[in-house]
Amino acid sequence: MNKLLNISLVSIITIVFGACASSSSSSPSLSSVKDIDVEKVCSVENNGIEKVIQTAKKYNEIAKKNELEFRRLGVNNTDLIISVEEAIKTGAKEVNPKDFKGKASKTKLPVEFGAIRACKFAISALTQANEAKTTWRLAVPGDGYEY
Repeated sequence: MNKLLNISLVSIITIVFGACASSSSSSPSLSSVKDIDVEKVCSVENNGIEKVIQTAKKYNEIAKKNELEFRRLGVNNTDLIISVEEAIKTGAKEVNPKDFKGKASKTKLPVEFGAIRACKFAISALTQANEAKTTWRLAVPGDGYEY
């Protein structure tokens, strides 16, 4: 009876820890973004536009879950990714993403630059959140910061 209890306990522990380890290694997290070279990952010349936009989607989802999504010139990063995907499907040369109100924005970008920009914005939102955890004290007046 004691051996049966030990064997079942060990098997339950290995299943639980195995599931935790496999789920954390398969998807990127907020803390794993600090080691990414943004210029290499977001390069359309090296990786192709499809892979760059997939990378942007992957990291933008994490940013949205943590409420860190970039908005530049009234355009959310999600809308920029959607407009780049539509431009790839239609073969357009420029993208005109919708702003956060759902109207066409004044921003018109070449498709490749739109993909690079979406990728960089998705990753930099997460890296800035990581940096803020350790460097926020530098912005507090009177806390070792001299003018």
